[in-house]
Order: sequence, then C-alpha cells, then structure tokens
Amino acid sequence: MKTLITGGAGFIGSHLVDRLLAEGHQVTVLDDLSTGRMANVQHHLHNNRFRFIKGNILAATQVEEAIKGSELVLHLAAAVGIPYVVEEPLKGMLINVRGTEVVLELAHQQGARVLLASTSEVYGKSTAVPFAEEADRTLGPTSIRRWAYATAKALDEHMAYAYQDRGLGISIVRYFNAYGPRLDPRGYGSVIAKFVIQALAGQPITVYGDGLQTRSFTYIDDAVEGTLLAATRQEALGEVFNIGRAEEITIYRLAELIKEVTNSPSEILLVPYDQAYSHSFEDPRRRHPDVSKAARLLGFQARDPLVDGLEKAIQWMRQQLELAGAP
Repeated sequence: MKTLITGGAGFIGSHLVDRLLAEGHQVTVLDDLSTGRMANVQHHLHNNRFRFIKGNILAATQVEEAIKGSELVLHLAAAVGIPYVVEEPLKGMLINVRGTEVVLELAHQQGARVLLASTSEVYGKSTAVPFAEEADRTLGPTSIRRWAYATAKALDEHMAYAYQDRGLGISIVRYFNAYGPRLDPRGYGSVIAKFVIQALAGQPITVYGDGLQTRSFTYIDDAVEGTLLAATRQEALGEVFNIGRAEEITIYRLAELIKEVTNSPSEILLVPYDQAYSHSFEDPRRRHPDVSKAARLLGFQARDPLVDGLEKAIQWMRQQLELAGAP
C-alpha cells in the first residue's frame, strides 16, 4: 500500500513510518520540519520504499506532488501544543484549517482514503466524563486563545465529514496525550517531556495550577495501533474514535511518578496559570476518554501501563541528553 503521512517526521508520524515500512508498505512523508525532526526518519533515507519531501501543507503544489499514487493519507501535520497555539493563534488556525482543506481536496481528487488526526482538545471543558465521541462539546469564550485550537480541530472534523459526503473515505482519531521515545524535548505542550527534562536536570518540576487536574496518557505503540486500525478497517469509515488509555491521573501525581522513575532530587513546584501564560487561560479539570467505541468497532485496547511507558520514554530522553552532552 502506498501511504502519504503529512507531519511524518513528527513524534507520532515517525512511529507510523516505522510501522508501515516494517510491514512492507511504501511511505511518503511530507513535513516542513517546523516541529518535526529529520532525525526521526533519518534511518529510512536509504530505503527505496521511503520518500521524504520537505514541504508545507499550505502549498497545494507540494501536497499534490507528495500525494500522487497514494492509496491512504494519514494527515497528522498541524500546529500542535497549547503553548504554541496560545502564542501564535493566527498561524495555528491557518495551518490547522486551510492546510487540512488542501489535503482533503487533493486526497479526494486522488481517490485516496484519509485518516484525520484530531485531538481530545475538541471536547473543551465538558464535564461529561468519560468523553464519548458523540457527546456534546463545551468550549469557553472566544477571547480565550486556547479554544481557537479546539475550534480549528473541530472544524477539521467537520470538513472531513463534508468531504465524505462528496465521496471521500475518511476516519478520524482523537488522541489523548501520546508519549514515548522521540517525544520532543523542546516540549510543544507535552507535560511529560517538560517534567522529564526538569527532573533529569534537577530543576523544579513545575506543575501549573493546583495539580489536581487529571489527564489520560497513551503510550506511542498504542497510539500507532489505534491509528492504523482506524485508517484501514472498513468498519472505521465515517467514524471518529478516541485513542487513549481508560485511566486518568492527576498532573501532580504524574510529576511525582516522573520524579520517582528518574530518581530526581527535584522539588515539585506549583505555578499559577497567570504566571505560566501571558494571555488569559483556561484548563479543563478532567480529560478522560470513553474507549468503548474503539474497542467495539476496531478491537482496540491500550496495553502499555503508564509506569512502563514512562520508563521507556525517560530512558530515551536520558540517552538524547547524553548524546547532546548535557551534564
């Protein structure tokens, strides 16, 4: 199968590249390397079933070149991470909405099936926990920049359904905090990456707010498995799936776990939101998926426990810091 992965040099995208090439498929990656890293796919450059194109999803000619011959498009390219979106709202909305429109239109012309990568952010600050795919969403006011990201990704989903009405085969996954090896040490909104870097450096582990907000975390192998099931199963066409682990943890307890696994002397420091962000900010108290639909239609179940996944992610990040010569 010939597959295009937009954002394929990113964290989740590069693991999808590994899996598809290992299974014998042909893979093209389109990535502008703004948040993706060439190091994530460097080891495939001599594989004749792999092609890398440095390009932007806003450039229709580049997307058209990349998509030629593709039977499947995994659309992961996006402006990701709440800090990024809060600081660059216009850029984030343009990439996430206009870029997705370009990809969907050209996939429709090509006759390729599309997997759209969305996010648990679309649920906003709903209190109907655990979040079910067909449940109502609850967003804050438009003056709060965080909700621009949730709105843009929800609009992506609406566009995918609109293209389905025109005959495009689509399915959608909503990720719940994927983590693991290759999680970018620069962060891009990853609380695990931030905590691990702080813990390994012996710096204070900074927890925003009171730390009692909860999240669910998904190890990368599980995220990849769920993505490919949704991308290829006939039962997944026209459907949206939560891809996550049905377990939630407070952010303060997450900091404690990372401190324990790294054997770090770091203190855990609570930081008010107004000190962490330069603009008004809201943070949902709980973010917990209902994964029964993915289990029923796809046979998907996240298997990697958080502690096991953290150990593997921390080992990788420690190795990267050693290679970079960090003390």
